[in-house]
Amino acid sequence: MTKRYGTIFFVGISLLGLSQNPIAIPTALTGTTFDLTLQNGTTQFFSGTATNTMGVNGSLLGPTLIMNEGDNVTINVTNNLGEASTIHWHGMHVPAIADGGPHTEIPDNTTWSPAFMVRNFASTNWYHPHLHMNTNKHVQKGIAGMIIVRDAEEAALSLPRTYGEDDFPIVVQTKGFDVNNQIIIETALDTTLLVNGTKDPYLDAPAQWVRLRLLNGSSERYYNFGFSGNLPFKQIATDGGLLTAPVDLTRVMVAPGERAEIVIDLSALQGNTIQLMSYGAELASGIYGAAQPGMGAGQTIPNYALNPLNGANFTVMDINVVAPNANPVTSISAALTTHTPWLEANADALKTLTFTPQTMGPTAIEGPFLINNTMFDMDVINYQIPLDNIEVWTLSNQSPIGHPFHIHDISFYILDINGTPPPPNMQGRKDVVHVPAGMGTVRFITKFENYANDTLPYMYHCHILTHEDMGMMGQFIVYDPLGIKEVQTNYKLYPNPSNTSLFFESAFSNETYILTDQFGRKVFEGNLMSGSLHIDIGQISKGIYLLSIPEKQIHSRFIRN
Repeated sequence: MTKRYGTIFFVGISLLGLSQNPIAIPTALTGTTFDLTLQNGTTQFFSGTATNTMGVNGSLLGPTLIMNEGDNVTINVTNNLGEASTIHWHGMHVPAIADGGPHTEIPDNTTWSPAFMVRNFASTNWYHPHLHMNTNKHVQKGIAGMIIVRDAEEAALSLPRTYGEDDFPIVVQTKGFDVNNQIIIETALDTTLLVNGTKDPYLDAPAQWVRLRLLNGSSERYYNFGFSGNLPFKQIATDGGLLTAPVDLTRVMVAPGERAEIVIDLSALQGNTIQLMSYGAELASGIYGAAQPGMGAGQTIPNYALNPLNGANFTVMDINVVAPNANPVTSISAALTTHTPWLEANADALKTLTFTPQTMGPTAIEGPFLINNTMFDMDVINYQIPLDNIEVWTLSNQSPIGHPFHIHDISFYILDINGTPPPPNMQGRKDVVHVPAGMGTVRFITKFENYANDTLPYMYHCHILTHEDMGMMGQFIVYDPLGIKEVQTNYKLYPNPSNTSLFFESAFSNETYILTDQFGRKVFEGNLMSGSLHIDIGQISKGIYLLSIPEKQIHSRFIRN
C-alpha cells in the first residue's frame, strides 16, 4: 500500500515579485509500491500567466518517495508526456536494468515498472529524467523529485526526522523565462530562483533543531549555502548518507545534482526571521554562479554578465521561526556512523578521465566538452568493469570551467582534491563531486558490487545538464566473470577472458562461425575446417563478444580484456 502525507500547493505571485509564498512541501509516498505519472500541466509563477510545465503526479516536480533499507520496491512510471522520457534514480544503488539511464526509454503512453531491493544507507537521493539530449529540457520543465531512504542506524540517532515538520525537503532550482513567462530551456539568464517550485518562498520552522535536506536540482548553477548573520549549522550527511560525526560549518557549496543534509538549532530564535542564503560572491572563478565562470581571460558565457545572480549573495528563502513542536529534538547525536573506505593499496584498477573542451580558444567555456577526447556515443561502451572490482578513478579537468562529476550505480570516497585530502564534510559516501577548473584533479575510490549486467550499461557524466546533453558522458558495463560459463558439453572455448588468442575445440567441422560484438555487429566470420579453431583477438577492442556457429545453435560469450 502507498501512504500519502501532506499536500503540494502553489500560490500566485505578483508581477513585482514582492509577495512571499509558503514553500510547497511535496507529498510523501511510503510503502513498497509507488505509482508515478509523468504529465504536462501549467503552473502560475507570475500573476495572470500560466507557464507550461511538466511534473510527476501533478504539474510541477513530484512527490517525495520514502523507502526503507532492505525493502523490495516496485515503481510504476507511466508516461503521459506525449513524447519519450526516462526516470533515473539518482544516487540509488540499483541493477542496471532499473537505473533509468538513456537506454531505458519510456515511450509515450506506456508504463515502466522497475523493481529492486533498497540497498542504500539512510540518505537523500532524487529522481529525474535522463533521456539523451533531452535531460535538460525535461528537468527544466519541472520533472524531479526527492527520495529519502531510512535505516535502523539513522532511526536510533537523535536527529530531526518528522517529514514536513522538522525535516524539510529543499529542492533549489533556477529557471529562465521569456517575455511570455514561458521556460527557456537553454540560457544563462536563469534569473528566477525556486525552492520546491515556489517563487519568493518562506518556511515556518519550529524553534528547535531542524533538518534541511538540500538538493541542488538546477541544470547549471552552483550554490554556496549559509545563513544570514553567518549563523552556524552542522552538516550531518553527504550524497550517500551520514557522516562520521556532525561537521560545524557556516558555508557549504552544493553542485548540480549534489545533496547535503544540514541541521540548525533555532531554539533561541523564536519570533525571528532568518534567511537561507547563497553566498555566490564567495565562489571561486571557474564555477557557474561565480562572478567569473571561467578560468582565463575572456572565458565567459553569452549573457552571463546580465544575470544578477552571478557573483552575488542572494536569499534562497526566508525562515520564520515559530513555536516548537510538541516533542522537539533538543540535542543532536555527537557520533553518527562509521566509515571504512577501501584501501588504495587494494585497488584492482586505476582509471584516468580527462575533461577537455572540443574546441580550444576564447569560446572553450561554451563546450561541447569531451571525456578522454571522446563524445558520448550510445553504441560505445567505454569501460568493462569486473564485478567486485575496487578501482581508483582520477578526474582531470583541463577545461576552463568546473564540472560536477556524477557516476551511476555506486558511491565513492574522495581520496584527494588537487592533491589535498577532502575536508571533513566531504569524507562520507559521494556520487557527485566538483572537479575544479584549470587543471584541477579529484581522485576517488569505489567498489563495483552487487549488480552485473553484460549488456546494459550505467552512465558517468557531468551533471551540468547542458554539458551532459552535448555529450560529456560515458558508459560502463559491470560484468560477472564467474557468470560467463559454458552450458554445452560438446565444445570448449578458452581462455575466457583473453586479450590475445581464443581457442575453440569441438567435434564439428566444416561449419561457419561468426564473431559479433555486444550490439550484434559482425566483427568477422570464417570457416571451422576441423575440430579446433584459433582466433587472433589481439586487434579487436576490449568488450564482450559472441562466438556463434549458427547451424549448431551454439552461441558462446567471451570477454576481450
